[in-house]
Amino acid sequence: MSAGKNKINLSVDAVVFGYDKETGISLILIKRKNPPFQGTWALPGGLVKYEESLETAVQRELKEETGIQVNYLEQLYSYGAPDRDPRNRVVSIAYYGLIRQSQYQLYADTDATEAKWFNINQLPKLAFDHHQIVDTAIRRLKNKTTYEPIGFELLDQKFPFIQLLTLYETIRGKKLDRRNFKKKFLQLGILEELPEKHSAGKGRPGSVYKFKEKAYFELKEKGMVFEV
Repeated sequence: MSAGKNKINLSVDAVVFGYDKETGISLILIKRKNPPFQGTWALPGGLVKYEESLETAVQRELKEETGIQVNYLEQLYSYGAPDRDPRNRVVSIAYYGLIRQSQYQLYADTDATEAKWFNINQLPKLAFDHHQIVDTAIRRLKNKTTYEPIGFELLDQKFPFIQLLTLYETIRGKKLDRRNFKKKFLQLGILEELPEKHSAGKGRPGSVYKFKEKAYFELKEKGMVFEV
């Protein structure tokens, strides 16, 4: 077998989830400018340069194709099916991250003609094996709510408790018992109740909270068991 056919390229792909209290959980897709899959939606990503680390490469690709920089991306999984790229053998390391959607303005560049948010329940046909990558990331996101806190990256600095509940319901895809959820979440010790109140129309105004940043990230580092 020739040396050329033994060559394996390395790429990175990014699944960036964003949360909006009106539209729920979305992710960023780019429309490919070039073949293969020209004009098809895909995850931001591309080949790793020789001098780059994986982390540098995925941040560069995100910046080039969507115009944004994400502070923290977590390695998701590796994908290496021999036929996943019709051009040649490519192994991809996928990453995923969480951001507050309203804080980022997308701007397509380099080999992307468009960058856009898509609700995770209304995704278009995707290039390569990107549907598989997205499915894995969604499962990881759902599981993540059971072993570390979620919300600091996605909610406003101050929020009524109902917004935290709605976030968890959106991620898990099911209704949760409000009283039980609140009791268990407050026991984590990562929320601070503020003196101000939030009114959502009828009924009594509710309490407003913020995350205790130090306690939040200590718990995130340590891990937890959170089942509701």
